[in-house]
Amino acid sequence: MALLDVRPARVALAVLLGVLSLGSAVALGAVSAWLIARASQMPPVLTLSIATVGVRTFGIGRGVFRYVERLTSHDVALRGMANLRTALYQRLAVGRPEATLRLRRGDLLTRVGADVDAVGDAVVRGLLPIAVATVLGVGTVIAMGLFLPAAGLSLAACLLLAGVVAPWLAARAARTTEQRAASARATLSTVSLGLLDDAGPLTVQGRTPQELAALREADRELASASDAGARPAALGALLGSLATGVATLAALVLGVPAVQAGTMTPVELAVIVLTPLASFEAVSVLPTAAIQLQRSRAAARRIMSLLDSAAPDEADGAPVADSDPARTALPGHASPQHDVPALSARALSCGWPGRDPVVEGLDLDVRPGRSIAVVGPSGAGKTTLLLTLAGLIPARAGDLALDGTPVAGLAHEDVARSVVLTSEDAHVFETSVLENLRVARGDVTPNEAVDALERAGLGSWLAALPDGVDTELGPDAQSVSGGERRRLLLARALVSPAPLLLVDEPAEHLDSATADRLVRDLLSQRSERGVVLVTHRLSPLDAADEIIVLSGGRVTGRGSHTALLASHPGYREGFAREHEAPEEP
Repeated sequence: MALLDVRPARVALAVLLGVLSLGSAVALGAVSAWLIARASQMPPVLTLSIATVGVRTFGIGRGVFRYVERLTSHDVALRGMANLRTALYQRLAVGRPEATLRLRRGDLLTRVGADVDAVGDAVVRGLLPIAVATVLGVGTVIAMGLFLPAAGLSLAACLLLAGVVAPWLAARAARTTEQRAASARATLSTVSLGLLDDAGPLTVQGRTPQELAALREADRELASASDAGARPAALGALLGSLATGVATLAALVLGVPAVQAGTMTPVELAVIVLTPLASFEAVSVLPTAAIQLQRSRAAARRIMSLLDSAAPDEADGAPVADSDPARTALPGHASPQHDVPALSARALSCGWPGRDPVVEGLDLDVRPGRSIAVVGPSGAGKTTLLLTLAGLIPARAGDLALDGTPVAGLAHEDVARSVVLTSEDAHVFETSVLENLRVARGDVTPNEAVDALERAGLGSWLAALPDGVDTELGPDAQSVSGGERRRLLLARALVSPAPLLLVDEPAEHLDSATADRLVRDLLSQRSERGVVLVTHRLSPLDAADEIIVLSGGRVTGRGSHTALLASHPGYREGFAREHEAPEEP
């Protein structure tokens, strides 16, 4: 709840408006009961005028206060969700990247989407109704007690039954089911998103039946979790209805002898019998509020688990990020760069935490004006190497330093100011081409965007778009081909202010001529950036200052293109196969 950063004054105003809204409903019931009972005695009409005006006032006030309360409470909740989501994004941006890299996209989407909404709903659908019901219940009991103390006590007992016991039963049921349901909903979202976004690859790999089976299992688990809590929830709903009837009957049973004894008028009897019907409107939503709190608690556990796993550990040497969102810099939008940044690695070992290293004993130096190509078979650790150089996963051994400072001791946003990585699985947002490039630098102009897209080999593609750089893209660039998506991500990296560029397989999904031209252009940007480029294309590597060949977790060769052709059999054979292969269609 602290991450929602909810302002107490706004919450207090929402509670006040909620009390006025439901209080108007209770007052409307009481005044209406008095008016009907008094009118049956046929008094002078002026005797009823104040009550008549009261009925209209409370009837109008109920709707007006309800509308304003909805505006206020939803403003509180939506501001809280925005605060939580902003803090979550910023903490993940500067925390341990492996916390998000290990999650499937659907699971991550659920945590930053539906789970955040569920935590925000705790305010509108949980805490506010409880506060309003408490204030209104106490007020109504006191008011009824002034007419007949025994009736006030019976009403209090029935309100406790409907407002405490029934929600407790609902919460007890939800406590045992919401954790299962939250997990099932997350699995449902993850598998559904995978089936929708990756239908083609799943079909080719023959995994669609398994994914559909997992989807059905998640749906069955969600239904089972709901069924498990149905009986206690039904009992809670029964108690609410039972309490309303008991309160009305008790008021009648206690009130009739009081009228016969002369301590209460018949009109007052009508008031204490009919008013409880309206007072239970406030407590009738409390079982739902209790369930919402359990649902929000389960969602909050998932969010906090993500934040805890992403939090930098002092033992890792990484500084803990500032928890104040106002003082947390966003990568790519921040502060001045180093004049001549240099990234150096000595005896570097790379690998995912908890697994064996995939690259060991690597030495590397990259700075503006120098280009390095990394080649090797699939699974040689090339992508893991780039993630390590970018500071996204920690080095397993050896030294990795940026301008002489260990990368492990720098905040991730500090590394991001000097090093930018473009990877194959980077996200393309459902917005315009220009706004997708502004992810890397917020002040990119349309002309700069056009230049970057042309340098990335997308000039013809851009010319065919109906609105140029203002053309809207579909979710995760599903409206563009794989090669166009890769080059769009490359254009995003090109507009970044970071002087060191790490590129993962920019030539994928391209024909040979286009791929070679693109790779050669990237390696030739010596005057602008330092470049480390992972590629399977060997023909354009004559433009690189140095080539590193990885195989079996080791550096098996390094040097210029010409030197490797002369001295490295594997490199020479790969180059020969590349030129013997038929041209791609």
